[in-house]
Amino acid sequence: MSDERAEVDGLTIGILGGTGDQGKGLARRFALAGNPVVIGSRNAARAEEAAASLGDLPVRGAENSAAASEADVVIVAVPWDGHRATLESLRSELAGKIVIDCVNPLGFDKQGAYPLPVEEGSAAQQAAAVLPDSRVVAAFHHVSAVVLLDPAVERVDLDVLVLGDDREATNLVQALADRIAGVRGVYGGRLRNAHQVEALTANIISINRRYKAHAGIRITDV
Repeated sequence: MSDERAEVDGLTIGILGGTGDQGKGLARRFALAGNPVVIGSRNAARAEEAAASLGDLPVRGAENSAAASEADVVIVAVPWDGHRATLESLRSELAGKIVIDCVNPLGFDKQGAYPLPVEEGSAAQQAAAVLPDSRVVAAFHHVSAVVLLDPAVERVDLDVLVLGDDREATNLVQALADRIAGVRGVYGGRLRNAHQVEALTANIISINRRYKAHAGIRITDV
């Protein structure tokens, strides 16, 4: 086990926008793995309600600013339309921290999901531009919230692609992914390659709708 993979056991994880299903699902799985979690929201009461809904786990709720300040590692799971503004408002709280962006800039119409253009190239690159003093990593884009929240699913059959420009940070995020039973963190390249990973979510949504599934991805021969 690498140093990075040994160091994640006691980390507190903050989840901005953690009241949504994706945020709650990640909170549940990390808490089951033994990591304390702080669910963040613009409204502290909503965050506390979301934390309570997960039962007897080491999860609590707070305003986004408190979640960002108190956590060792922060996951960004806010809606795309509030992405930039949320991060801009938390720049000082997130300084010096590993920030994991899992936001997918997607649009929806009668034909289904499709990727939206992002001036910086991707949501993760936008986060890096807004947070110059943070260590931004892209990960957890393709994890089904339904699967994460389902108590009948003990192991999640999924590889998580981890992208970033800081080797130590990507190693640590891979180690965090490994803490979710059945999940494996796989290095997926530099942050400049986050666009196609975020956009791939539109294809996975199409797969799930056609086959009535909750599909993820696996990388072979690694």
